[in-house]
Amino acid sequence: MNPAVFLFHFCLFGAAAAAPSNYEVVVYGGTSGGVVAAVQVARMGRRVALVEPGDRLGGLSAGGLGATDIGNKRAIGGMARDFYHRLYLYYSKPEVWRFGTRDEYVSAGAGRKSWESEQAWWLFEPSAAVSVFHDMTREADVTVFFGERLELDQGVRKDGRWIREITMESGRVLAAKIFIDASYEGDLMAKAGVAYATGREPNSLYGEALNGVQPNRQHERYYFYHQFMHPVDPYVRLGDPASGLLPTVGHGGPGKEGESDHRIQAYCYRTCLTDQPENAVPIERPGDYDPQRYELLLRYYEAGFDKIPVDPLARRGAAGLPAGVFLPNRKTDNNNIYAVSVDNTGMNYAYPDGDYAIRERIARDHRVYQQGLYWTLAHNPRVPEALRREMGRWGLAKDEFTASDHWPQQLYIREARRMIGPYVMTEHNCWGRRVAEDPVGLAAYGMDSHNVQRYVDEHGHVCNEGNVQTEGNEVLTPYPISYRAIIPKAEQCANLLVPVCVSASHVAYGSIRMEPVFMVLGQSAAIAAVQAIEEDAAVQDIAYRRLRSRLIAVGQVLAY
Repeated sequence: MNPAVFLFHFCLFGAAAAAPSNYEVVVYGGTSGGVVAAVQVARMGRRVALVEPGDRLGGLSAGGLGATDIGNKRAIGGMARDFYHRLYLYYSKPEVWRFGTRDEYVSAGAGRKSWESEQAWWLFEPSAAVSVFHDMTREADVTVFFGERLELDQGVRKDGRWIREITMESGRVLAAKIFIDASYEGDLMAKAGVAYATGREPNSLYGEALNGVQPNRQHERYYFYHQFMHPVDPYVRLGDPASGLLPTVGHGGPGKEGESDHRIQAYCYRTCLTDQPENAVPIERPGDYDPQRYELLLRYYEAGFDKIPVDPLARRGAAGLPAGVFLPNRKTDNNNIYAVSVDNTGMNYAYPDGDYAIRERIARDHRVYQQGLYWTLAHNPRVPEALRREMGRWGLAKDEFTASDHWPQQLYIREARRMIGPYVMTEHNCWGRRVAEDPVGLAAYGMDSHNVQRYVDEHGHVCNEGNVQTEGNEVLTPYPISYRAIIPKAEQCANLLVPVCVSASHVAYGSIRMEPVFMVLGQSAAIAAVQAIEEDAAVQDIAYRRLRSRLIAVGQVLAY
């Protein structure tokens, strides 16, 4: 962390006890959407507090997800666009380029078009994003509380439909006229009595085709990247069902096609690795390493698999860059790819409704698994030698996540709770068959769900299930997200907006759940919050035509 950011943290922690408890808007969750929401409220001259349970702003955008999932850049406007423009300005400074130069990176093909014509930068280091988010909150004079978690038992006090105040575990009480839950988990929303869903709805609920259990998707273009392409035995002792199943393989079949279940798409950490020796920290074998957790992978190699199952190490880098390098300063943003990879499949079902202890246990288990995976790939003799050598070149970036042993603090919560509001976004919206008439932003990514489970198929082999990746992620026509998808039903809560755990089906959320979209919705939620204060109205009752004009005035893109 650079000195300026450290000073910002220190001052906010030191000033916490003296900060006022009454605000006009309280934003819970310092995700990218939460930061943008708080900054927008402050820019409109209203008293706002941003509450972050951890010690770092920006959520996944500052937590390792530096290769932005966009779909169609023209759908991104407002403060979200400004965030990426600020990254362009950040990387315009020669001093931030420690390994290579900007011109070398850009001329190699890593974003030349963006650099020359868009003046926006979509591939960035976590430290760069943190710097930008802190600049934004500091410039707007946003009051930020770090290390404050909602008290889960009696942390929300309501008067009828209205939230009056929220209480943190520390005892801090924050009162406001309007609240915004911008967290990935939706704790404030849930504890305020707002209806929500977890897991997968049945296709029959909303007339969808891609929701629910999906065991028969082998025909799809992306099947190869997330399924076992060679037969792998799932039992502890080869061929012996009585010996039990290997870790992450579930008992019973996958479930009935299209039916609902409780399962959540898999999580991982978006780690930042580098192959630059002087900036690389070796990846050590974790203390509670369990070799059985990697037996599926090792058997997969023995069955014929021949790649590094870590994206982008599995592929070539951007044109002219070394394999695996996508971010500036020879760094990666790592993600899941192939049948066994960084996703800790099936190990997160308790997360959405879990208390903090359960979530911390799940997060730690994900780190141990993923760190152990990297170590196995670099050291286990059952991994092909050429792959071991390649994996051994990579280490954790020494200049990233310095407060947490160079490992991201933010687990990639691909989905948790999803609000059930007056308007539920479904795959019909994604395909353009149904169009919201009260847009507050656009989404533009294909419907994307990672696998949710492993099971034993009829041939006695392990199989993944749950992956949905509709073709055309880069060309999907941007579609509007309804204002009614970021507010609760009127009878449940009158002064809450939810721009992250939006009202959407599982499969539609797989398209909406992109960081630029969370920023767009965060800004729109903030403007709606201020308008509700001005009109002395419930968020369900504000004048949408006036809101629309204000959104357009700040550069939000509402139509494509």
